[in-house]
Amino acid sequence: MSLKRDPAESAFTFKGGMLPMTVMELTSGDPERIRAQLAGKVSQAPAFFQHTPVVLSVEHIDEPHLALERICAVCRSHKLLPVAVRGGPDPVKQSAWALGLGWFPPQELRPRSVETNPVEKPAEASADAEPAMAASSAPIGGRIYRGTVRSGQQISAPDGDLIVIGAVNPGAEMLAGGSIHVYGPLRGRALAGIHGDRDAGIFCHDLHAELLSVAGTYKRMEDIDPRMMGSAVQVQLMEDQLKISALT
Repeated sequence: MSLKRDPAESAFTFKGGMLPMTVMELTSGDPERIRAQLAGKVSQAPAFFQHTPVVLSVEHIDEPHLALERICAVCRSHKLLPVAVRGGPDPVKQSAWALGLGWFPPQELRPRSVETNPVEKPAEASADAEPAMAASSAPIGGRIYRGTVRSGQQISAPDGDLIVIGAVNPGAEMLAGGSIHVYGPLRGRALAGIHGDRDAGIFCHDLHAELLSVAGTYKRMEDIDPRMMGSAVQVQLMEDQLKISALT
């Protein structure tokens, strides 16, 4: 028996929210160059590219509206889901709307771009960062990052371990050829062993991750045992399954 509702009753409400979103900052409008680079990224971390919504930032390319439709097609062919475009003149806005995408104005204050230097220079301490407890120097081929990893940032250490002395915010992502160590809250995505190193692991002081992956095997937030959330944990690949256990 269905319940009859008052026709005047509200069917929905609008609410503001801060959802994690990956921003794809384009430095080229050539769809084939984008396709080639995406193919390499997908081979490193296939789990991350499963139906991930992305915002296409076109602020650094010329006449992006001319190739926008083809760029979106390339993204979809690699399981990325373009949902909006950021930046660009009026023709870009019109093209985005014609493709069923949202449009955001250019971002004036943007976090600095990802570098691949082995050791990050000290950054201003974050208010929610925990005391540093990592080694004073990065492993060979690895990287130390000091400070908060903010939403939309990607920090990588493709040839070794990645050590983050600070918090990892929702919407941020970390990739490492080896293991990932987070000395603070982990609220974003962590992908270790991106080249297939099954001995890699993820270690953090405060687990709230959106996604955890080791050598391509992954768990999303909804798949993580709630008893592990908020705890210091280690994540390891055992018998093709991710095992999350207390970090002692």
